[in-house]
Amino acid sequence: MRSFRSSLFLGVAFAAAATSAFAQSPAPQSPAPAPAPEAKPAEKDDTTVDAVEVKVAPAEVRTSIDSTSYSLANDLQASTGTLADALRGVPSVDVDPDGNVSLRGDSNVTILVDGRPSGMLSGDGRGQAILSLPADRYSRIEVMTNPSAAYSPEGSGGVINLITKPTAPKPGQTVTGSLRANLGDDGRWNLGVSGGYQKDKLSLSGDLSGRHDRSVQSADRVRQSLDPLTGDVLSTTRQTQDAQGPADVLIGRVSADYRLTDKLTLTGELRGNLIDAGGSGLQTYETTDAGGVATSRYSRDGRFNFSGDNLGATLRTVRAFDGAGHEWTNELRYDRNKGHVSLGSRAEYDLPAAPDLYEQTDNRFLINGLGFTSSYVRPMENDAKLRAGYELDYRDVGFSNGTSRGPAPGALVPDPFVTNRLDFNQTVHALYATYERPFGKLSAQAGLRLEYADIQLNQVTTGVSRDQDYLRLYPTLHLAYDITDKQQIKASYSRRIQRPQPFLLNPFVSYQDPLNLRSGNPDLKPQETDAYELMWQLRTGQTFYQATLYFRDTDKAFTEVATDIGGGVLLTRPENLGSRRDLGVELVATGPLSKTLKYNASLNLYRQEIDAVGLTGAADRSGTVVSGRASLNWQPTPEDFVQLSGFYQGESLTAQGKREAGGMLNLGYRRKLTDKLALQVTARDLLDNFGDTTTTRTATFTDRNERTFVGRAVFIGLTWTFGAKPKREREPQFDFSGPPTGG
Repeated sequence: MRSFRSSLFLGVAFAAAATSAFAQSPAPQSPAPAPAPEAKPAEKDDTTVDAVEVKVAPAEVRTSIDSTSYSLANDLQASTGTLADALRGVPSVDVDPDGNVSLRGDSNVTILVDGRPSGMLSGDGRGQAILSLPADRYSRIEVMTNPSAAYSPEGSGGVINLITKPTAPKPGQTVTGSLRANLGDDGRWNLGVSGGYQKDKLSLSGDLSGRHDRSVQSADRVRQSLDPLTGDVLSTTRQTQDAQGPADVLIGRVSADYRLTDKLTLTGELRGNLIDAGGSGLQTYETTDAGGVATSRYSRDGRFNFSGDNLGATLRTVRAFDGAGHEWTNELRYDRNKGHVSLGSRAEYDLPAAPDLYEQTDNRFLINGLGFTSSYVRPMENDAKLRAGYELDYRDVGFSNGTSRGPAPGALVPDPFVTNRLDFNQTVHALYATYERPFGKLSAQAGLRLEYADIQLNQVTTGVSRDQDYLRLYPTLHLAYDITDKQQIKASYSRRIQRPQPFLLNPFVSYQDPLNLRSGNPDLKPQETDAYELMWQLRTGQTFYQATLYFRDTDKAFTEVATDIGGGVLLTRPENLGSRRDLGVELVATGPLSKTLKYNASLNLYRQEIDAVGLTGAADRSGTVVSGRASLNWQPTPEDFVQLSGFYQGESLTAQGKREAGGMLNLGYRRKLTDKLALQVTARDLLDNFGDTTTTRTATFTDRNERTFVGRAVFIGLTWTFGAKPKREREPQFDFSGPPTGG
């Protein structure tokens, strides 16, 4: 607590000092900065009105010197699906069946909402949130694989910024809003309402949405114990699983802006979400010896549940100075993220015969996060721009894991081997500055970020504690050169870090099932990445091409290592690789094939090298990974819009094995009924074959886990807009950011 108080005091003191300094230093009266060369004819703000009008926007891809953003206005899966469905349609981004997000194969990604940290999209429950949250809240997805120093370096893969649809009315207008309702097969549905009200100096906006979905999953797993000298199979265990159940989400937000003066605005926001997902399942286990004779056979049936909620509040002031774009923003954020995973089961033993065994597992987490940001933006002479700021991120995290067993539901006894409690505190102070200026056809942006991190870990159950503190610099550099009015070349460099999430540091063992245990590693070190990119862009009319050559050199990269601890039971633990290197090229193209047919496509091809020196059961490995996505948009009439889309994620390497390739194919249709009303029909996973397969092989065991999901879902729904067109307060590229406030 002492660390937290001193951190907050330093942040407020810095803000007070900055107020005096900035107020006494007005910006020179120079013309407003010219738009970046890549900002071609401006696309209309994405709103729910645009979605009803069924128009193909002239600039579905927007770029700046350090980011690329993609419109969701014509992504029909995003109109009825989850955030995972929207992200799977974006170049560079992959989302696996568990909701884990990766950028160009790196799963260490920071996700922001409107340039700000999100409690529900960070920490242990992020995957479930991504699989559950509705995507129709967002208008664009901004991808920053090499962010500037104005953004936290947390997330070695980069930053994804979700840009929400505007809901506040424009000045002089009173009310704006939309209603959305979609019904799906197997009892699925989702509803949403958003709106805004403006009068005089006060502007109110908000949204509320609910979603009911259903998940069906099956798995087949085969594990072999091997003689390490001969490689002969000593025993084989086959595990099957069938599980299904509903998922319910409720999410809401309300925001108020009040103009205290013409140059000072005060904003307050309250937000929250509830997630409840669960169901029932049946697992079977059978073990045979080297001769194929069964030595063990049993089954487990039970119920599982994940319940989580996030509550957050933001208070922000924006002080404008003379000159367009000259302003100072101070923001205080609080998020509380709570989750509970429970599993109750009964095991019936067939071979050898034994009494039934009951189990109850309860894993809980509680994350309290506080963030403070003070950001100053000042246009300068020669169309230059200075950004500078201070950021504070404080996180207080608690985990408790427990498993009890007994002969009856009322006679359960805690198992001390897998029952524990962990407390974690992390404080990060950051100072940053970027300076951007054009030099004729060349534009340059240089940035530097200084961060001090203080991390404290306390494994309460065992008394094991760890402390880390370090001061590090993170430089960034971005260059852009206009070859012609339509072509541009960019080059960039950034240094990034990925600090271990708290649950990765917990040394205690957590229970997954009888054959699978997991623990953290208190000695896990942060991984650091040097990222280099060279990019070419061409934009002409509605056609956009982009080719990126990239190289990422990661030191102490995270990886999971499985060890056979006897009896066919695997313990999985995170470790640091020696290094990981990725060299690749990514191609993005969008444009018309005819007057009514348009395409969007991307392809990512990279060479992956893993240095696994010193890791038990792992080996140096290398391979080529291919992934991509594409969509065809057909608009035969101004009222009709048809979309066929899909993605492919190629085979990738792990330290001990591989993840096999997979993909999905989708179809959608939208009909403009009136200027305010539209009908949409979507079908997700047409082939009904979405899943994943992972294979692990060491000298002592092999393990193959194949999972399939009944991912096919069909929705039909309506979107109705009312009132005036809402406004967007800021451009999609935000000038403020901060490290995640969730764990």
